Amino acid sequence: MSRKRMHGSYRRRDNMKFNIITIFPEIFSSYINESIIGRAQKEKKIRIKTHDLRKWTTDKHRSVDDAPYGGGAGMVMKAEPIFKALQALKLKIKNEELRIKKNRQGGKRKKIKTVLLSAKGKKWNQELARKYSKLDEIIFVCGRYEGVDERVLEFVDEEIAIGDYVLTGGELGSLVIIDSITRLLPGVLGNNESASDESHSEKGVLEYPQYTRPEVFRAGRKKYEVPKVLLGGNHKEIEKWREKNKTMLNDEC
Repeated sequence: MSRKRMHGSYRRRDNMKFNIITIFPEIFSSYINESIIGRAQKEKKIRIKTHDLRKWTTDKHRSVDDAPYGGGAGMVMKAEPIFKALQALKLKIKNEELRIKKNRQGGKRKKIKTVLLSAKGKKWNQELARKYSKLDEIIFVCGRYEGVDERVLEFVDEEIAIGDYVLTGGELGSLVIIDSITRLLPGVLGNNESASDESHSEKGVLEYPQYTRPEVFRAGRKKYEVPKVLLGGNHKEIEKWREKNKTMLNDEC
């Protein structure tokens, strides 16, 4: 079957793109250019683009925050520059879609989500990572200071937190989400079974213990040995041992 005529009209899976709206774009460079994330970019499986929110400010001080109405400590990030940034990125995505449609004479509309990182958002987990890995593009809005003007929620699809705690900003949260999604994309991990066997690949199940050389590790007078079943080469017994030694999470975890 021709690649151009598959299920009506051919559309290849483009590399997944992550857009990050932040006031500290330089924070990201060291992490995203190393290890699995760095390789995934070099191999064009993902694209990560940071966008300085101050680009969409209008005053000479490039202000992105202001004092909260009603008083209180700290500053709140303004809605207007965030709205303008989202408008600009969505317009760019739409124009890319039109160009692709014209060049390929077909294609589907991109699946996109805009996400506000917030301590009061929905809790990120492996199930959401799998769901988001099916998207084409994600736009992250990284909050700072005492939070973001509540009206920004009118212009995003989802408000997400990575845990029940408060961070200085949404930058770390966006990196956590990008990392967890990238691992699930086809061809990113050297062995695709790595993602299917690790913790949380099944809901509420943590991976079995792992060991490597040496067979006997000595620490002072104590020695720590690898379980004998893993050394014998009996794959059926190894699978039984691994299944038995998975950890089941209870509902309170």
